[in-house]
Amino acid sequence: MDWLSKSWLFREIIRPLLDVSLLAFIIYRSYQILVKTRAVQLIKGASFMVLVYVLAFFLKLNTLLWILNLLVPGLVIGIAIIFQPELRKIFTQIGQGEWFKLSQRRVKINVESIVNSAEVMSERKWGCLIVLARNVGLKNIIESGTILNAELSSSLLLTIFSENAALHDGAVVIRDGKVAAAGCFLPLSDQADIRRAFGTRHRAALGLAEETDAVIIIVSEETGAMSLAFNANLIYDLPAAEITRRLHILLEYREEEEELEIEK
Repeated sequence: MDWLSKSWLFREIIRPLLDVSLLAFIIYRSYQILVKTRAVQLIKGASFMVLVYVLAFFLKLNTLLWILNLLVPGLVIGIAIIFQPELRKIFTQIGQGEWFKLSQRRVKINVESIVNSAEVMSERKWGCLIVLARNVGLKNIIESGTILNAELSSSLLLTIFSENAALHDGAVVIRDGKVAAAGCFLPLSDQADIRRAFGTRHRAALGLAEETDAVIIIVSEETGAMSLAFNANLIYDLPAAEITRRLHILLEYREEEEELEIEK
């Protein structure tokens, strides 16, 4: 009798509740990722096409249904190509296991030291790329440069990016509160709408921000402007105080992170 009671409880209450809870969790986590990318536009477009298809089906608009049935396979392939960075980001986060972490391990990073060095380089018009790793691994990026594994300090960053330094042309990667490597190569962005005035540094920073969740600080060699790249976005010419504020939010994984893209 007890076994039957438990079986009924699982079948009629626990299983439906588990089913709904898992579905709600998947939808919520998917939304958290999608709102940080251009995939929101994808959802709007797909929803519109589904609505048109449903109307055509119920109203028996056979010609429209025939055309939609022909277009759907091509649209799926086109979406996969156009939104490749967004899809890659989603599956990367799934592969990293971040979906199932209720809390994230944080390593304290001296944001002020990084921003102070960037401010000095901005005044001297020294170009620089500083990559701050978060959850997604950057092993291939680190291995493309010179491994340092050194303590983070403003003087070290200024030494690396000084005009006569051998490693000043590449990017510095900061991971777990240390300078992991310098002179690293970053992937260039393919975005067609990126400003023509942006040079290789800005395109490289945006390229890495499209493929990973890293935060990248850029100092322009031509203008001295300081910029920030994260979540497939690049925000140009920010004051030091604003960069500090945004870095604290991004590196501490606070809820305000989603609002930063609205502020750009």
